[in-house]
Amino acid sequence: MRKFGVIGNPVDHSLSPMIHHEFAKEFDIELSYEKILSPVDAFNLTAEKFMSSGSSGFNITLPFKINAYNFADDLTDEAKAAGAVNTIKIDNNIIFGENTDGKGLVNDLERNLEQTLRDKEILIIGAGGATRGILKPILDKNPEKILLANRTKEKSLRLANEFSEYGKVCGFGIDQIKSKPVNIVINATSSSIDGTMLNLPKGLCEGALCYDLMYGSETPFMKWALKDSALIISDGLGMLVEQAALSFEFWLGKKPSTRPVINLIRERVDL
Repeated sequence: MRKFGVIGNPVDHSLSPMIHHEFAKEFDIELSYEKILSPVDAFNLTAEKFMSSGSSGFNITLPFKINAYNFADDLTDEAKAAGAVNTIKIDNNIIFGENTDGKGLVNDLERNLEQTLRDKEILIIGAGGATRGILKPILDKNPEKILLANRTKEKSLRLANEFSEYGKVCGFGIDQIKSKPVNIVINATSSSIDGTMLNLPKGLCEGALCYDLMYGSETPFMKWALKDSALIISDGLGMLVEQAALSFEFWLGKKPSTRPVINLIRERVDL
């Protein structure tokens, strides 16, 4: 039996065990997948202990994605660009680090929501770690440009400059967002976790796809987007499942079906 898990703090809320067990059923693979709570100052120790127990790999969630980046022996291009790792694979005692978050988002947008990113004007709100993880995969799809807004303007400017080698990115402060509609609005802030809503101009979402990286049936951002005449509104559950599928493929070389798992979670879990 192959052994996997997810390391985080907190980690009780994680849906990853359910997701990966559903993936395993599709291929008749026997695996275990457990939630591992790590003290905030002991990620390396926790990871090493899990590896020594016979693990083939593990996922990493908050607040340890940068720790995992530094822990890995070898990094994929996606992980290098993001500066963070959410998937570790152990092969011949080598620790490989990958970041599947951005590709997971792109797959959800393109496959499940049937959206094209090429030549689109995309506004991303927030310039933290979540945004770092999704910028390169989105830019790889050749959007017209990405508008990057953050409470601290300097942070968005630095991030825009860092990723400008991959495509057109413009950084500015949230208070500088114009009411002109864009094609896609992505909330990459922690506002939905806090249950708060950002002060955004009316008309921004008119006719747009509005996407919250957090999952939940009605996040504050989704409620606001509905009132602001968004054409399509989505939470991040699809991204969660799609990034997990990429982790599964990274570990086992098999590409699982994601739509049935997304539907299953919607039915079973009170989000």
